[in-house]
Amino acid sequence: MYKLVYGKACHLPVKLERKAWWALKEMNFDIDAAGETRFLQMSELEELRMEAYESSRIYKDQTKKWHDAKIVDKKINMGDLVLLFNSKVKVFPGKLCYRWSGPIKVIYISPYGAFELWSKEGGSFKVNDQRV
Repeated sequence: MYKLVYGKACHLPVKLERKAWWALKEMNFDIDAAGETRFLQMSELEELRMEAYESSRIYKDQTKKWHDAKIVDKKINMGDLVLLFNSKVKVFPGKLCYRWSGPIKVIYISPYGAFELWSKEGGSFKVNDQRV
């Protein structure tokens, strides 16, 4: 066991080595059989670990599939009127305010999800697609 853990042979003092040999002989303990049993136990542990990894991967795949099914694609074209989400509005700033402002016209849609919008008050500005 010591060699399995530390990678080198264990050198005990003669007194302890004699007592250990006597204990092994007394119990009729076969070192080779014990080594084989330990090897099988470690192999089983490796199989259990691999099953756990596989179960985790399957769970993550199913969770991703469920999440992706809940996402609704936005079909927004240039020239459409949209509402803009104002994330800076406090929940209770003293008055109840709307978190959405608009309608605002879409001027340009970038390939990576950014929108260029135009409003009468602020002119043109760019926002992320999550705020539209």
